This record gives sequence, C-alpha cells and structure tokens, in this order.
Amino acid sequence: MESHDLKIFKHVAEMKSISKAADLLGYVQPNISQRIKSLEEELDVKLFTRTNRGVILTNEGELLLEYTHRILSLMDEAKAEINPNKWREALIIGASQTISAFKIPHLFSSFLKNNENIEVKVKTDTKQKLQEMLSYGEIDGLFLSGTYNESQFKVIYSYLEKIVLISPKYGAEEEKAPQTLLINSDVNCIYRKKLLEFSRKNHINKPKVMEFDSLEAILQAVYDGLGISVVPADVAYARKDIQTVQYQELSEAVRIDFVIKKRKQRSQSLKKFIRFLENL
Repeated sequence: MESHDLKIFKHVAEMKSISKAADLLGYVQPNISQRIKSLEEELDVKLFTRTNRGVILTNEGELLLEYTHRILSLMDEAKAEINPNKWREALIIGASQTISAFKIPHLFSSFLKNNENIEVKVKTDTKQKLQEMLSYGEIDGLFLSGTYNESQFKVIYSYLEKIVLISPKYGAEEEKAPQTLLINSDVNCIYRKKLLEFSRKNHINKPKVMEFDSLEAILQAVYDGLGISVVPADVAYARKDIQTVQYQELSEAVRIDFVIKKRKQRSQSLKKFIRFLENL
C-alpha cells in the first residue's frame, strides 16, 4: 500500500463520494476509482459499498480507515521529529461552536506556550458529527457535554461551566414582548436543552422557537431584542458592557468532558496535550 493511495482512500471515505474526492484532489474520477480498485484488489476485500448517493465504508473499509489515520499520523510525527524546522506536529480537536467559544482558546493559549511546534486545529460541528469524526480518527480528541458512546470513548479531563440566561432588558415604558427561545439548531446541544428545560420549569406556555447555526447569531438576536437564550457564563460576561441585555446565572452548571477514542494509538502531540490537561 502506498501512502498516496491511503490519502485518496481517506478522502473518499470522509466525503462518502468518489466524485467529490476527485474534485477536492484535482483528479479525474476514473483515476480515483482505479486507485480504490487497486487497494481492494491488493487487500482482496471490498472497501466501499456503492449507493445512489455515493459510497459507504464496509466493515473492512472502516478498519482500514482507522489504520490509515494512524499511519498518516505517524508519518507526520516522524517528519516533525526528524526535521522540526520544516515540519510541525499536528493536533486536531473537535468542539461545538458554543463550547469552543471561550474556555478552549484559553486552554490552547496556555498549552502552546511550552509546545510551540504543535499546530493546533479546532473542528466545529454538531455533536453527532464530531463523534463520528473521532470514531473514524479524523480528530484526536473531542470536548463535549452530555451523553456519548462510553464503549468507544474515554474521558481524559472534565470541567464545570456555569451557564447564564441572557434576555433583552426592557425600559419601564416598554411593552415586554412574548419570549422567543433562541436555540442552536443542533438537537444535541446542551445549551439548547437547558433553555428548553428552563422554559418548562417557568411555565412558558407554547413559546416561539427560533433556531440558529452559530453562537454569534444567537447572541446578536438577544442583543436585538428577539428573545432569550442560555449560554456559557464566560461568553455572556465577556460582553457584559452591552446595556440592552440582562443576565441571570442559573443554579445548575454544565459538565464538559474531553474524550479520546479507546484502544487508539496516541500521537505525541495528543500525549502532550493529555499531560497538560492532567496537570491543570
């Protein structure tokens, strides 16, 4: 197996499409198909099942993808170790937009002070998608809240995050509009769940709901008087100079876990990050 073929296989697996992988890599589609066919012939297994919507990995393909991430990671690690002036170690971490908004940048700021040769990337997506990425080895670790696949992932580090209800501030003569719940479109978002729970406890009957794909959009909507939302306290208080918003700290904190995949070979950069977290 050639490393270049493994990179092509990785792109096809992640994009679930030969044509999309071809476009991304700048190859013609028959070339990609031939490389995949050659891998399948060499291993004497089918790596993909073809569907009308693209391709999906077979069990053998999922196993090869896991090894592919390990092989490519080791190659990058070897280059960084042999010639650190030219190559840098990579660390790819996943987190939702809300979780990654404040705490995680502070963690990496401290971590990189003693690990300048590590190139850190933060991938943001839905909780479900990020767990799939961790499962396939596309990311090294994941910050998440709530339930997860405990048979597949292992908790390395946890912290508690205070949460705040933010709402428009009305003047004495202003008429208070019905409260619209401003929530993340990710149904697994813990802050979405906390806001819905708050509305039930406070008997907000049949509230209007408005969904957004980004934290910034939710914050701006509150600032513009569209409704209420629940966000991490650090995010809320970082903007406390805004006079049009009021803040109510909720009693229950949110637990955030950093998880990695069990039984997976760890890169040197991930080992360093784990040691950093364990010493906090």
